[in-house]
Amino acid sequence: MKFQVRERIFGFGDDFWIVDEHGNKAFFVDGKVLRLHDTLELKDLDGNEVATVHKKMLSIRDAMKVERGGETVATVRKALFTPFREKFTAELENGAEIEITGDFIDKEFVMRLDDEPIAAVSRKWFRLRDTYGVDMSDNADAPLILAIAVCVDRLVEHEEEEDD
Repeated sequence: MKFQVRERIFGFGDDFWIVDEHGNKAFFVDGKVLRLHDTLELKDLDGNEVATVHKKMLSIRDAMKVERGGETVATVRKALFTPFREKFTAELENGAEIEITGDFIDKEFVMRLDDEPIAAVSRKWFRLRDTYGVDMSDNADAPLILAIAVCVDRLVEHEEEEDD
């Protein structure tokens, strides 16, 4: 299944819908600005929170957390040393690790769990500017995969801002 996500959706305070490849509303993104740290809540069609994304405070290197019910389910960060390519990892609460590699600036990357592709992100699938697609298998944990994609997008954007 494919989803269409607005690029740089970490415009805190912005609310919008993530839609499926047919244009149907799938998840509502509620940008919160009046909190101790900026937060995005991903909600299902009934308004139930299915994931919360926010920057991890007091971290040596930039990291973002994905939470459910107040519990961290994934921590996303750039790998410390990758000699041949840029890489991010999403450490899951069960100890597993999703490896994320590709071209992050152009939004062309793949997420792998145990060397098996579980999702692909591409800007090429949609003609809309500032939009990218997230393609995953039908049995994937869509809110988690979307939240990880959002984290990578925000971490790359933050890195670009620091370079300017």
